[in-house]
Amino acid sequence: MSVSAEASGTEIPTAQPAEGLDAHEVALTDVAATKVRTLLEQEGRTDLRLRVAVQPGGCSGLIYQLYFDERVLEGDTLRDFDGVEVIVDKMSVPYLTGATIDFEDTISKQGFTIDNPNAGGSCACGDSFH
Repeated sequence: MSVSAEASGTEIPTAQPAEGLDAHEVALTDVAATKVRTLLEQEGRTDLRLRVAVQPGGCSGLIYQLYFDERVLEGDTLRDFDGVEVIVDKMSVPYLTGATIDFEDTISKQGFTIDNPNAGGSCACGDSFH
């Protein structure tokens, strides 16, 4: 079962918290989940999860990091989106609560995007936020 994202109308799979871990409030759209599955299949890796983090950096103060990780660390929060696990570390949770990760594949843009209601603004290049 899927629910629609209010802002974009993009389908977001129903997520389940992982057993023994707290769940975060980051959403992954169907399109993004499909892209993550495709990338993992191309690598032949089923043991990896998508880790989303916020780190100091960039001209606005904070940058996003998205990468595959086989580890689950103490304090991590995790949600499963129909077989795609998304991990957020405990320090990043407040910055990412309510954020939606999507994937765009158009002539002008290809890649993952994060719609974050907690971002007060971003720099001109769009690579960092505050």
